[in-house]
Order: sequence, then C-alpha cells, then structure tokens
Amino acid sequence: MDASRMTVVRSAELAFITTLLLLASACTEHHEPLPPKPPPRPVKAMKPAPPTPIAVKKVELGQQTWNPAWDRIVEEAIPPSLLSSRVPRDVRRFCPRFYGMGNADKRAFWAYFFQALAGAEAGLNPTTRVRHTEPEVAVKDGVTGRAVRSQGLLQLTYEDQKRYGCDFDWETDRKLKADDPEKTILQPKNNLECGVKILTKQIIEMHKPLLSNSGYWSTLRLGNPDYRMFAKQMTNPPAACGLHERAKKKRHKPQKLVARR
Repeated sequence: MDASRMTVVRSAELAFITTLLLLASACTEHHEPLPPKPPPRPVKAMKPAPPTPIAVKKVELGQQTWNPAWDRIVEEAIPPSLLSSRVPRDVRRFCPRFYGMGNADKRAFWAYFFQALAGAEAGLNPTTRVRHTEPEVAVKDGVTGRAVRSQGLLQLTYEDQKRYGCDFDWETDRKLKADDPEKTILQPKNNLECGVKILTKQIIEMHKPLLSNSGYWSTLRLGNPDYRMFAKQMTNPPAACGLHERAKKKRHKPQKLVARR
C-alpha cells in the first residue's frame, strides 16, 4: 500500500475514533434535572344552591333571574374562614346544622345566602342602580366625587374598591352608559366577590354577628323593615342545613297538658 493511500486510511480511522469519543462524551455529560411540575391546584368541592322564592317567581314570569353560574363565583370566592367555627352563631337561624356540614354544603349555603341578599337588595337584577335620599347615606362618593349610588346585585359603591379591595374601576366605568352591563361594578363576578370580602371583613375580622344593626346592608339589620325582604328569601336553604326539619319538629312537638283544678 503506497504512502498516500495509508494516509487516507489513517485519516478515516482517526475521524471515526474522534466521532466515537464525542458520542461517549455526550452520553456521559451531566444534565441538570428538570424542575418538578407544580402539584395541581386542589379542586374545591362544590354543590349547586337551591333557588330562592324570588328566583322561582321570576322564572314563572319569564323574567331575568339568578344565573346558576353565579353560585360558582360565590363558592370559589369563599375563604376558609367562612367555612370554619369562626362564623358567628346566628348563622344557625338560617342553617341550624352549619357547623356540622362538609365544606361543599357550607359553600352551597353561602351561595344561597348571597342569592337571597341579591334578591332583597336588587331583585336579582345585576344592573340595578339606586340613589338613596336618606341623610345618612346620601353622601358624596370619595372615588367618583358624585352622590353615592348603590349598584349591582349587592348594591355596592365605588368606595368599596378602596375599603375592601374590590375589582371596580371608576376611570373605565365613567366612559360607559350608567346601566352598561360591562361596567366593572355591575359585572356579577366583581360585585359578588366584593360582597364576600365585605361580609368576611364584618363577621370574621370585626367579629360582628351575621345580622348586625351596624352592618353594611340594611337588609341584614334585625328590626329594619328591609330585613323582612331578606328573611323571606332565606326560607329554602340547602337541605343539608336542616332548616325544614327543625320547623317540622316545632310543629309536631307535643304540648304538655296541664291538669285543671
């Protein structure tokens, strides 16, 4: 074999050996392990809430009524504290078994509670707007600079954005028509989530009873004429609450006979 041919063969052998060494190096090269995938978010157990009397009536009349999707908005917004023993005892007025129920049933109760509140406050109409004339509430809104108007399902104000961290945007809403459903304060999700924040602030952080004469909503003040509207809507809570069973026991409770003398 001549010298030139031997050179070609050796070059090929060297190239082959080099390739093998590179492949071996690549196989043994250290790779950083991929970060573990975050665990999936736990799915909250939820149940649908039954309809309030006003919701049933509106269906019969062919009118706009409570949207079942709003139940989910409320239930997802409920913080752990509203499922705990920190909830004030007067919740048993409407849900006698509250403290013994599972979290799914408790969330369904709160969804029903806010449905009843929306029925009493706004007739379940998400674009309801009211300007009050009573001196104690006829004041200027610190955000809009205008007279306060209660708006949406739970009759809230733009000041609640500052007080409770609600997702209202006056700068956007001021460019829209007064009853435009796209206004941030009128969107059911924003309005209902804000209501949950207000109630949590009152009954958990401030330790007020559920029905308080110094509460945010007049419909939750015992003795106020508006309370009767709310109470009428709280007659069909989830069956797990045991409200109807308690009423049956009261009706069938045997009366003691007093002997005549």
